[in-house]
Amino acid sequence: MSEEYQLAFWGVYLVLITLVVQMLAASASKASQPGAVPGKIDESLSHDSFVFRSHRTFMNSLENLPLFLGTVFLAFFVGTDPTWVGVLVWVFALSRLAHMGLYYAIATERNPSPRSYFYLLALLANLILLGAIFVV
Repeated sequence: MSEEYQLAFWGVYLVLITLVVQMLAASASKASQPGAVPGKIDESLSHDSFVFRSHRTFMNSLENLPLFLGTVFLAFFVGTDPTWVGVLVWVFALSRLAHMGLYYAIATERNPSPRSYFYLLALLANLILLGAIFVV
């Protein structure tokens, strides 16, 4: 099984590394603020603050990863086509990277913002993979 799913394994690895980068960015930006209190984000912050954007990026990933990881591991267990699993994992991983980059770079209150499209692309990849499991 491990050789068949090598492409997917590396994509999951990228997702996990991305999460670590987001955690470090959010922690470092918040800790650098005067009077920072662990576990609390100033509620007056918004998209114009990198502290807010890095925190939201990390939280958004935490909100999306349980479904993603559950879907991927279920796909492994039931023997979903390894090529499809790999491609969809990489679409998810690269979309999440683009989402992160755009969230870090663009301070906007617009909805949808440019990052929204990559959020939706990652969600779509996850839903397609979830559907592919059903048809095995």
